[in-house]
Amino acid sequence: MEKRVVITGLGAITPIGKNVEETWKGIENGICGIDKISLFDTTNFKTSLAAEIKDYQPLDYFEPKQAKRFDRSSQFTIISAREAVKDSGITAENTNFERVGVFVSSGIGGLRTIQEQCEINCLKGNNRVSPMFIPMSIANMPAGNIAIEFGFKGESISIVTACASSTHAIGEAYKTIKQGYEDVIIAGGTEASICSVGIAGFENMKALYTGEDKSRASIPFDKERSGFVMGEGAGMVILEELEHAKKRGAKIYAELIGFGSTSDAYHITSPDPEGNSSARAMTRAMEDAKIKPEDIDYINAHGTSTHLNDSTETLAIKKALGDASKKVMVSSTKGNTGHLLGAAGGVEAIISVKAIENQLVPATINYREKDEECDLDIVPNNPKKAGINIVMSNSLGFGGHNACIILKKYKD
Repeated sequence: MEKRVVITGLGAITPIGKNVEETWKGIENGICGIDKISLFDTTNFKTSLAAEIKDYQPLDYFEPKQAKRFDRSSQFTIISAREAVKDSGITAENTNFERVGVFVSSGIGGLRTIQEQCEINCLKGNNRVSPMFIPMSIANMPAGNIAIEFGFKGESISIVTACASSTHAIGEAYKTIKQGYEDVIIAGGTEASICSVGIAGFENMKALYTGEDKSRASIPFDKERSGFVMGEGAGMVILEELEHAKKRGAKIYAELIGFGSTSDAYHITSPDPEGNSSARAMTRAMEDAKIKPEDIDYINAHGTSTHLNDSTETLAIKKALGDASKKVMVSSTKGNTGHLLGAAGGVEAIISVKAIENQLVPATINYREKDEECDLDIVPNNPKKAGINIVMSNSLGFGGHNACIILKKYKD
């Protein structure tokens, strides 16, 4: 018999808040977390804007030795995980840690560490490369570091599917609990790739916004969109088998009822312009959830502010939902947070949960110019009070990876 899976804890650090509550207030108030890049000198770059974690000091969270040994991506992971675990109330007294898994992903891993150590290797020689280089940079270490921090001894994996990574992590965690293999899994993603080599790579493939107006930088579904804005941060959710959660008296935020994933098998970076495979990911998720398209109240779209993504995702939503696409509310919160790459789905899952909790649809902020190719109800500029029972959250990644989760207001 399949188990029901609920969300009992949330944790985040984002460009609009150092925890979940601050992040949600940023969504409610239409805060844009984009500003001038401060993490490196952009003099020789076309790109000058990003969505950084503001006023971040590692020593506010870690002992000096610990801070030195964690890449920024792992630091964000642990900060958000601590919040999620505390929020959930999970302890060794009420939960068997041998049945607590860690499904935490990163699209790139410790890119800042990779850049730093490669520079040391070139300038000072191989003998000066840090012995911590590999454990700081490999993409599985955020998951490993969470397991070590809390003593969680269930399955621990990292699913790397570029910008779909954390949605895949959440979806696979849901399937694992649903089938009875774990009682609890902390799932989500992290990213900290705002460094010169990261920006250069995306800039040279012409994926980034290169202007200087932060209010027109990340503008999903707007006709004047011209590229995404790099963000950083982490988002974690605690998934738990329903009866386990009820037995220990946990607060239940929402129920996770569906997951679907597919591959475009089309191009290394561009989505299939027909949107067929991303539509199938949504259809698979609805089939798994045993719901109809008209049951969906709100879609938190991938909505990156690139021309191809937003037009293709619009088409995919229309194909997946049919006539119901004319009524469903759709928005992208990347106008607030920028694009957190592998962490995007984790943060957006949290925003989707908070939307259900507060019965408030997040806005697509800084929207101005209507695009005929993106003719959905994108909730422009101002959040909307509405009855929200079921939310879909989409993530699409380079390589053609598509992932979709469906959340529902919890009812016993």
